Formats: sequence, structure tokens, C-alpha cells
Amino acid sequence: MTFSGKKAMAKLFVGDVAAFVFSLWLTLLVRYQEMPSAAIFFDHLQIFSGLFVLWFVVFYLSGLYSKSAVLYKGELPATIVRAQLLNVALAALLFFLVPQVGIAPKTNLFIYLVVSLLVIFLWRLWAVPRVMKPSFRERIAVMGDGPEVEELVEELNDNPRYPIRCVLVIPPAEAVERFDDVVRELREQRIAILVVDLSHRALGPVLDRVYDVAFTQRLCRFANFQDLYEQVFDRVPLSLLRYSWFLNHLSAAPTTFYLVSKRAVDMLGGLVMGLITVAATPLVWLAMRLEDGGPLFITQERFGQFGSPVKVYKFRSMSFNDAASGSWVPEDKKNRVTRVGNILRKSSLDEFPQCLNILRGEMSLVGPRNDTLGLGERLSEALPYYNVRYLAKPGITGWAQVNQQYEQGNISPQSIEETKTRLAYDFYYIQHRSFGLDMLIALQTIKRLLGRVASLVR
Repeated sequence: MTFSGKKAMAKLFVGDVAAFVFSLWLTLLVRYQEMPSAAIFFDHLQIFSGLFVLWFVVFYLSGLYSKSAVLYKGELPATIVRAQLLNVALAALLFFLVPQVGIAPKTNLFIYLVVSLLVIFLWRLWAVPRVMKPSFRERIAVMGDGPEVEELVEELNDNPRYPIRCVLVIPPAEAVERFDDVVRELREQRIAILVVDLSHRALGPVLDRVYDVAFTQRLCRFANFQDLYEQVFDRVPLSLLRYSWFLNHLSAAPTTFYLVSKRAVDMLGGLVMGLITVAATPLVWLAMRLEDGGPLFITQERFGQFGSPVKVYKFRSMSFNDAASGSWVPEDKKNRVTRVGNILRKSSLDEFPQCLNILRGEMSLVGPRNDTLGLGERLSEALPYYNVRYLAKPGITGWAQVNQQYEQGNISPQSIEETKTRLAYDFYYIQHRSFGLDMLIALQTIKRLLGRVASLVR
């Protein structure tokens, strides 16, 4: 069972292509007050087609091809406006700075901005909800219990854009004690899909009867609760995990193509980060000398792949501490984040000296963020399976960093509960890691960095 996935993104992409091309045709119609000839239209389309590719990248970085673009639309108008303004600015730079472009674009660009905004708004805000919204919502029943079940049911039922809604939750004890009554209720409620938590130990005695209902009687279709939860939240349900899950999902070694391509990207990214670090070091050093005169760099002992210790390097962002806190209580007021450190943290520039760790192969650009030794040991004692996250090489950024929302003002977990959520995202990444997922995380990280830099400039 899938929804709001590849098919939905494909519809958005095809619709955006049509909107861009139609907007260009309308622009020429308005500009020349007559039906544009095929020659004029294709002359413009030949030039604009290259821009369309760049514009799709801007749309992607703006989140207009994310799941939220289909399921939610609260911030969609402002996002579209910002993306289109940037797109037209990029077009203006190309047309004005590249003399080979033979079209005078001043008037056309202004008209295109207005026309494309109207067309994109019409497509994304009026047509997409009708194209993407299911004509009907299938009724499902969930056999399981616990906080993740409640979380999933609430998410599905509160958003009518999902093609399913939960009308029945069956506790495992009830399923075992009166399964015949459960079957009768499935018929009465016209359940189309039975979602079962296969990891729940109490359901073991009735799984054969679940199979009979779904595949012999064909009363309803079957879905695995964990699979559905991952599709909706892009993370794994932690409280439902057992060692069998890790053996089933994390035992396969990454492919040679993935390892080689990942290392190549790491080397390239590490070199770029190194150049930025070299260029920024004199400015950061001067700013620190003016503020407090403390050291420029710090080193931290952190966990590497398979739990091996790694010494990582960072620009100093606190007044004197050279190691992260090993507890969840606030730092002592004397050991504060400096003004320079605040800028470094918000721009993530404090992480760039870790280019040395990347080039040496100790870290990657993308992977679970590693903890300091003391903090990691405490977390492994508090959270089951925590050390499994070290199966993957740690990264500067990761799936959790681009998906998880922290408390206001924080850019990392500040509590055990937030760390549990981060761990759920980490396990999802380890299970699904691929070159494509790494590139997705990299693009979303760039988007976040641009947002932080913009907030510093304001």
C-alpha cells in the first residue's frame, strides 16, 4: 500500500512542466497581443527549457515535491511565491549576463512572473487537491495497540488527503479472545484493509487466522503496520522493534556501487568543505580574538562506525568547553555559547573542520550524527538498541537532521524523547540507505543551510 509517494510526485512534476510551458505561451500571447507563432514559441521554449531544469531544482529545494506538498497546504502559497521569485531572478541573471541569449527579456520576464504565479497557483492550490485527493477513502482496521498505533490512527483520520481512514482499532487481547466476533465486525464495517502489527507477541496465536481472512476468504486485504507507519512518518516505530527486525532489515551489506559512489561524493564534498574552512579560518580567528581570545579549534572524542572512537574537529562555539555535555541538563552559565559560536552553529560552519574526518574515511557527508563518548554511553544505557545506529558510518548530516523538528531555538535533540525520535529516523536511514537517499538528504541539507544563512542576514 503506497500513497503520496512516487506517483504523486510524478503527477506534481508533470503538472509543473505543463504549467511552466503554458505560462510561457500565455506570456507571449500577452506580450505580442496575438497568437504566438510556432517559430516564436519554440525559440523561447528552447532557451527557457534549460531554465526549467534549474527551476525544478529550486522547486525541489523549496519542498514543493515533498510529501507535505501533497498532504498539507498551509504554507504553500508563500513557498510558491518565494520559489517563483527566485526562478525569475535566476532567469534574469542568465538573460542579462549571457550575451549569447538572443531574447530581450525585461518585459517578458515581468509578464512571465505574473502569469506563471497565477498558473502555478491555479495548478497547485486548485487543481492538485482535486487531482491528488482520493475519490473515496478506503476503510481500514488496525490490529495492535500502543502509542505508535494511536499516532498513526490520528494522523490518517485527521487528514482527508490520505486515501484511507481507520474506523476500527482491535486490541490484541480482543483479537485472541474473540476472533470470530472480530471477523464479523470486519464484515459489518466493510473493512477494505486489515493492518496488523506482526511484531506484537500477543498476536502470534491468531496470525494463521489473519492469513485465512486475508488470503483464503479474501474478506479484506492485508498490510503490515510497520510498513504503513514508515510510509506515513518516514521513520520506524521504535517501541515495536525486536531483534528479529534488525536481523531481517539491517543484515544485508551495502552494494559495491553504493559504497564506491558514496566515497567519491564524500571526497568531493570533503575537498569543498576544506576550501571553505581554509577561507573562513582567518575571519573566524579574528572574530574569536576580538570576543574572548580563546582557542580557534576544539577536538571531541566521538563514536565512529561500529562504535570505534574517532577524534573529530570543530570550530569552537562555546566559551571554554572542548567536549559536548554528557547530560541533558543545560550547560553551566559560565560555559556559554559565544556570539561568534552562535553564528557558527546557526550556519553549521562549526562542523566544516570535520572535512579532515571525511577525507580520512572516518566520517561521511551523510549518515547518523555521532555522539561524544560519554553521551553515547549514557544513551545506550537508556535506550534499547541504541548502538545499532553505529552500523552506518556517521555523517555531518542525516535523515533525522532534515526531518526532525526540535524545540524552538535548538538544532539538536535536547531530551531523551527527542533522541528516541532521532533514533527512529536513524534506523529508517540505515534500512533504506542508498545513493538516491543520500542525494535527497544532501539537497534538503542545502535548503536548510540556505534558510539559516538567510535568517542570519536579516
